[in-house]
Amino acid sequence: MIPYYVVDAFSDAPFGGNPAGVCLPARPLPDALMQRIAAENNLPETAFVLQNGADWDLRWFTPETEIDLCGHATLGTAFVLDRCVGAPGPYVFHTQSGELRVARKGDLLEMDFPSRPPAPAELLPAMCEALGTVILEAHRSRDLVLVLESAEAVCRLTPDMEKLKALPDTFGIIVTAAGEGDADFVSRFFAPGAGIPEDPVTGSAHSTLIPFWAARLGKKIMKARQLSPRGGVLYCGDAGGRVTIAGSARLYLEGMIHAG
Repeated sequence: MIPYYVVDAFSDAPFGGNPAGVCLPARPLPDALMQRIAAENNLPETAFVLQNGADWDLRWFTPETEIDLCGHATLGTAFVLDRCVGAPGPYVFHTQSGELRVARKGDLLEMDFPSRPPAPAELLPAMCEALGTVILEAHRSRDLVLVLESAEAVCRLTPDMEKLKALPDTFGIIVTAAGEGDADFVSRFFAPGAGIPEDPVTGSAHSTLIPFWAARLGKKIMKARQLSPRGGVLYCGDAGGRVTIAGSARLYLEGMIHAG
């Protein structure tokens, strides 16, 4: 049996933010089994964490594929180790994206992530057709970054998921704009090709959004909002080659998986 938790990450209340599955197997699991568990859980991502000396090995799976970086499931994993397992932090996770560190900062958990600034990309008519709106700019890192004119335009999007899925060489689509009120910038994230039509709050996307908006706004410390129906708040910092992403989390479920 595998201890299993569901954590609502980047939220200070249940049913908000992004739900992450967190599995703590006692031994390494076959890749195929981890993928089947993630598909069965049917959450945006399921994390598998295994102790490695004083550190931890961490992998993430969507319902359809393994991914190289996931913010909300990393935050959820640190929350489980801190609040449910009682393992002392700060935490060092060994991942496909190198070492990721998470430390408690007051009521928040703060992640140290790689910075992935985007480069300008060609704005294709198919991108506008997929979103059903006017796009000001296109950029690309791991994900495609599409800039809209306002936070309201990001909020009211109703994209065509099949057309998004057909965009070439694209894992995820970040749609972003300058923020309003207390938010410096806003975003939404879509990855229909990976089995995630819309991701509620996407920490890994902020590895790209933070350097992008830091350069535009001339700010190192920013507050971001993801405008999905569930919504979420991320406290962001630009540190050159790294970024910091902090947020709250709440436990929704704990139990056992009777497999593996």
